[in-house]
Amino acid sequence: MKTIYLDNNATTRVADEVFEEIKPFFSELYGNPSSMHTFGGQIGKHIKKARKQVATLLNCDPSEILFTSCGTESDNNAILGTLSAMPTRRKIITSRVEHQAVLATCRSLPSQGYHVVEIDVDKNGRLDMEQLEREIDDDTALVSIMYANNETGTIFPIEEIAKLTKSRGVLFHTDAVQAVGKIPIDLEKLPVDMLSISGHKLHAPKGIGVLYIRKGTHVKPIILGGHQESGRRAGTENITGVVAIGKACELAQEWMQHENTVVKQLRDRLEKGLLSSCKDAIVNGDVENRLPNTTNISFEFIEGEAILLMLDQFEICASSGSACTSGSLEPSHVLRAMGIPFTAAHGSIRFSLSKYNNEAEVDFVIEKMPAIIDRLRELSPFVK
Repeated sequence: MKTIYLDNNATTRVADEVFEEIKPFFSELYGNPSSMHTFGGQIGKHIKKARKQVATLLNCDPSEILFTSCGTESDNNAILGTLSAMPTRRKIITSRVEHQAVLATCRSLPSQGYHVVEIDVDKNGRLDMEQLEREIDDDTALVSIMYANNETGTIFPIEEIAKLTKSRGVLFHTDAVQAVGKIPIDLEKLPVDMLSISGHKLHAPKGIGVLYIRKGTHVKPIILGGHQESGRRAGTENITGVVAIGKACELAQEWMQHENTVVKQLRDRLEKGLLSSCKDAIVNGDVENRLPNTTNISFEFIEGEAILLMLDQFEICASSGSACTSGSLEPSHVLRAMGIPFTAAHGSIRFSLSKYNNEAEVDFVIEKMPAIIDRLRELSPFVK
């Protein structure tokens, strides 16, 4: 039986084109780019090429691209580096539905004397913009709001937020890990100050990320030791990762239309099929303004983990929320922030597709899911 992988917001398969691109850097071009000799020094041109590939996808200057180890590091660098550079400002604003890379970092700050505000969302996961506008003041160092939610796919009004923060003289960081490669992002037109990317969310390997830092934005490094990345992040470059994310960003440009047509149609086919065949199923999030590959569906009165275990018997891979919180028996913090009832939040499943999915896979899930839901409802103590 072939594995049906519908958990692409957790991680993606490495694209064949990316894999081929990085092969030489394991066995032939393995030098250290900081070396004085030509063998190592030649690697620098490949880093430069990758930086340009990422910048081209985002429509920004290559000098604004900082390579990191992952999205989590990029988020931490943006938040902690900004606060370190602005010691007189002691307030940071984020949202209640951020990835833990942002939430955990922000929630560690009050013990250091910072005031952290988490903006609410409504039942569709939409940000309370009035609350955000009220909370920004002269003590605010940074606003960090995600571009698109990793669990529901809801897209936030990033342009509106960026214009608001700019008018108030406050820096704005967005965790765009789930958005980059799925929807167009033009940083020449979008006045965000910092933006995070993770390679393994757009068909590059794990262990490589990017932090975009707009020219003139002062962010102190959080990893010290060497001169790499123009002194902004120490450590010998992960050459294979850098080359991989560069190629992945190049491919993302080519695949963007496919993502927003074919993948979106597959997502809608899956969603419609499950809603029509499974009783008490509801879609979570803003269905009018979300990522083209993501649907989050609650199946009331049963446990999401039980659904996943039964799907796994058919080699169907999905998720009950963020991969970084797997193993937790608590309902999703995102769905709780949206006010989703406990009986529904516990039975939520996220399906996230990619260009490697097809109609046959979607139809197989639609075929198997009703019996799984019916069986679990028979066993559920919540169903009378």
